[in-house]
Amino acid sequence: MKDKILVINSGSTSLKYKLFNIDDLKEEKSGYIQNIGEKIKDHKEALELALKEINSLERIKVVGHRVVHGGEKFIETTKITIDNLKELERYNELAPLHNPANLMGIKAALNLLPNTSNYASFDTAFYKDLEEKVYKYAIPDKYCQNNKIRRYGFHGLSHQYVVESQKLKIQVSSAGRRGGDKSQNNKSKCKIISCHLGGGCSITASIGGKAIDTSMGFTPMEGLMMISRSGDIDPGVITYLQKKEGLNVDEINKILNFESGVYGVCGEKDWLTVLKKMKQGNKECKLAFDMFCLRVKKYIGAYYAELGGLDALIFTGSIGSGDKKTRETICEKLPFLERVKIEAIETNEELQIAKEITNI
Repeated sequence: MKDKILVINSGSTSLKYKLFNIDDLKEEKSGYIQNIGEKIKDHKEALELALKEINSLERIKVVGHRVVHGGEKFIETTKITIDNLKELERYNELAPLHNPANLMGIKAALNLLPNTSNYASFDTAFYKDLEEKVYKYAIPDKYCQNNKIRRYGFHGLSHQYVVESQKLKIQVSSAGRRGGDKSQNNKSKCKIISCHLGGGCSITASIGGKAIDTSMGFTPMEGLMMISRSGDIDPGVITYLQKKEGLNVDEINKILNFESGVYGVCGEKDWLTVLKKMKQGNKECKLAFDMFCLRVKKYIGAYYAELGGLDALIFTGSIGSGDKKTRETICEKLPFLERVKIEAIETNEELQIAKEITNI
């Protein structure tokens, strides 16, 4: 039997896993365990269930983990040690919906698979080379320096996977690039906008597989309107609500993370339900759909201008690759897309993590 890599993607109430052969990264098994904190006690119990499904544990030599926020320090796939695990805990406050759960998965694996090597891959790592003019916020520098405030970007593993995916066959031409140079007719020069649209949503602009800009920032709240996150909002709204409604920081964070976005507009958190009710004439769902698509469209236009052309537009995530109507609505009245390759690609963050580990 071949040695295996187990990749774990731990969410706040779920644990997704995939098992790959180390030599060819062929997927052997996969599973998705939900209701952690309810029917299932914790991430350790969830991983125990996963390991029972997998069985041949002696063949698991490496365990990979998705970690959402790596801050400024963790900019590449890293082997987990006691010291850097403690260091990672410092970033919990920057991604409170994700990092604590990610670390619970790591600790469960260290406990249940003590003879394996554990590695963490970071959603923020894809954006390590953003230029200062892109990642810096226009606030007094002392606050940025003292508190490590900058745009970090998220969903990096998903964006990196679809950009690098072998499914994507880019045919670069001067017509498709609008003034592009035919001498640049190779993948290392291709200009791509990738749209990860799901529960969380983000857009990344890249050249030759290297990210140059992205919509999420210091936290995963910035950028697009999402299922329950507001996305871009005038900071004055926040201070106004604090004053008028007497809301504290925790209450504001709860509103912006859990009660806003599509849910805040129409009261629905399932995109298929939004589409169904919209067809039935529900005005709130139609408004939420229109708002969502408009904000994606605006970012595509902005990144097209920033890239100076475009070779491919990629949609991924449960909404992005899963719903044709949403894609078509977003692409309407964008004339520069006429000769651009538009792809819907199902993301595979777990495979991307396995690739990262085997490339070390």
